[in-house]
Amino acid sequence: MTVERKEEGGTDCGPAKRVREGEDLGIRAFQGWIEEIYFARDESRGLAGSMLWFLEEVGELVRALRRGEESEIEGEFADVFAWLATLASIRGVDLVGVVREKYGEGCPRCGGRPCACVEVEGVR
Repeated sequence: MTVERKEEGGTDCGPAKRVREGEDLGIRAFQGWIEEIYFARDESRGLAGSMLWFLEEVGELVRALRRGEESEIEGEFADVFAWLATLASIRGVDLVGVVREKYGEGCPRCGGRPCACVEVEGVR
C-alpha cells in the first residue's frame, strides 16, 4: 500500500506536532514527524544514499547490542526506526498500511497469534 504525496513532498501522514514526553506517537505520526524534520534533505540524497545511512545505523545498533552498551542501545533503536521511516517515505510507502497488510491477521505464514510455525535451526 502506498500513499499519495503532498505537493511539498512526503507521505500524507498528517502534520507533525511537538512530541510531549510520554505521548504515544504512533507509527503514522512518527513517519510524518521524521518527514517534517528530514524529508527534503533525505529526498535530495536519494534512496541509495539514504540506504547507506540506514545500514550504518543498523550496524551501530548491532554493535551496541553485542557489546551490551546499555547507554547506546535505545538511541540506536530510535535511529534505525527513523531511517526505516525515511526509506519508506522516499519510496512513498505508508508503514502503517504495509504492516497492517502483512501482519494484521497474525503470522503471515501460519496466521497464528502467537506464531505456531516450527523453527528449523533458528529459521521460521
